[in-house]
Amino acid sequence: MSDATSDLPRWRGGWLNRLVARPGFQSWASRFPLTRGQARKDGAALFDLVQGFVQSQVLMALVELDIFRRLRAGPLTAERLGQATDVPVDRMKVLLQAAAALRLLKRDRRGRYRLARKGAALMGVPGLEAMIRHHKAFYADLADPVGLLRGPERTQLSEFWPYVFGARGEIDQGVAETYSDLMAQSQRLVAEDTLRLVSLKGVQRLLDVGGGTGAFLEAAGRTAPELNLMLFDLPQVVPQAQARFDDAGLGSRATVHAGSFRDDPLPEGADAISLIRVLYDHSDETVRALLASVYRALPEGGRLIISEPMGGGAAPDAAGDVYFAFYTLAMQTGKARSAEEISDLCREAGFVGLRSPRPQRNYVTRVVMAQKPSSIT
Repeated sequence: MSDATSDLPRWRGGWLNRLVARPGFQSWASRFPLTRGQARKDGAALFDLVQGFVQSQVLMALVELDIFRRLRAGPLTAERLGQATDVPVDRMKVLLQAAAALRLLKRDRRGRYRLARKGAALMGVPGLEAMIRHHKAFYADLADPVGLLRGPERTQLSEFWPYVFGARGEIDQGVAETYSDLMAQSQRLVAEDTLRLVSLKGVQRLLDVGGGTGAFLEAAGRTAPELNLMLFDLPQVVPQAQARFDDAGLGSRATVHAGSFRDDPLPEGADAISLIRVLYDHSDETVRALLASVYRALPEGGRLIISEPMGGGAAPDAAGDVYFAFYTLAMQTGKARSAEEISDLCREAGFVGLRSPRPQRNYVTRVVMAQKPSSIT
């Protein structure tokens, strides 16, 4: 019922909210014919919020026990799955019933469980299972949400992503490979949505700053066969990028540059620069410095492409303002900025022609595009 009050004058909305907040009113509204439908809908939505963490942990258990892949070949009983995963049968039944209630699995008349469409789709999303497993660190940081909001000295996510604090030579190669692999897997969806919204027509050379192992550039190179590719990232990451380009048959079109955008100038020669899931990892100060570097590296008329999850600003967004906002809090740096906030930072750096097309899937990414102005003659 709260949604219905959003357009009311403030005094009327406040009065109605106070009425709705009374326990006695909720009891009455759940019985009264004209209000019981909305009251029950609100109640169900609130209960979904209350049990949301349990649902996420059910999903975590399904992924950790590899249930979806075990069911790929066909339905199995709780007994078979319990034996295969060393989980007591009665407890496996609890998990499978929960998965069926969440429409990830289906239970047949013989009591066997098989994949539902949503469960099958989960396996088809690149990097999703790896991201779910990675959420152990995020969930640990969210165990005390008030403590997280007050700013703890240490979080598990900040230790998983050391590069956001400017670490360079001290990053362990194994750690770099772990987070680079996770980023590369999930980057495929981001690249797909970004390249649907961004035209590379007329671009001769694209520089991807903070491009990791080159997943976005590989996708861009396949989309634009004449495009030359440049990647700039930390020294621990670039060998994997070169190997990716070579394996994809793009080695002759790709140049890999090692460095840190915090400390080193960006390579010149590109007429477009992309920042794919970069800005939301960093503070405003770091972002301002990076955008200034991008501006200097681009020629007149050069293009800037920014793609990452974003907050909704004046129209709060469940993906950007809930999940990604708290994720960046747990990382202890950066934030989920709105497209308007990012555009303002770009204008401050000197860019013009800011555009932000409607996203394909806002929970995957949003895009902001800009241009370095040409000289007035």
